[in-house]
Amino acid sequence: MFCGEQLLVSYLRPSDGDGARHAWAILKLLTQRLRAAWPAVRLIVRADAGFCRWKMLHWCERASVEYIIGLARNPRLEKLGAPLMAEAQAAFAREPSNKQRLFAWVDYAADSWDQPRRVIAKAEFGAQGKNPRFVVTSLEGEAQALYDEVYCARGEMENRIKEQQLGLFSDRTSCHSWWANQFRVILSAAAYVLMETIRRVGLRGTELARAQVGTIRLKLLKIGTVIVRNTRRIRLFFSSAYPHQELFARVCGALSSA
Repeated sequence: MFCGEQLLVSYLRPSDGDGARHAWAILKLLTQRLRAAWPAVRLIVRADAGFCRWKMLHWCERASVEYIIGLARNPRLEKLGAPLMAEAQAAFAREPSNKQRLFAWVDYAADSWDQPRRVIAKAEFGAQGKNPRFVVTSLEGEAQALYDEVYCARGEMENRIKEQQLGLFSDRTSCHSWWANQFRVILSAAAYVLMETIRRVGLRGTELARAQVGTIRLKLLKIGTVIVRNTRRIRLFFSSAYPHQELFARVCGALSSA
């Protein structure tokens, strides 16, 4: 779970359970910790459809935590959005060079929900046909702005998840026990916190300020260096052909003075 580029939780879900298992328990602990530090903070949960469970929605409402969460399409939702989709299709027929996107609010409740909730319906029609999307939210505002500016911004968080999974190997969970694999994920999370600090503090204002962790590893860490240590200092001897010596020194200086 991420907030911006900051890692909040790195939890390995058992593969034999629901995809959102323990999600609201973790959310509760995070909420308590954040509000202990910042009592008046506004909390908004943003997640894809894999985390849309009525218990989580109900808990958020009781805990005054706002949410904007994807909702998997189904025949009932598509029926609610059918008039809007018909408008988008008609608009595309008039102007086939441009994909048409229309947004509206609908009220929806799955059979397992305790009450109806407000859902953003997106009707998109283009050359590939229709592409409906639905998002349940407690936020107030204009439907398209909430979808485009708030919900879709989760893509940046997904990039951070990919960084930890692919660039820092949190997907290497080949041990037989869950706890051993969870410990691997924690080590990967610690590595991400370190790399994010290097990027945020050490690389600020440089050409690598927005670099992926794989690039930072390759250019700053995965290099051959002779290390000489005595009682007073540690010295690093780089190859004279290493092209990022000045950048490395700048990063070290920024981190030591932070």
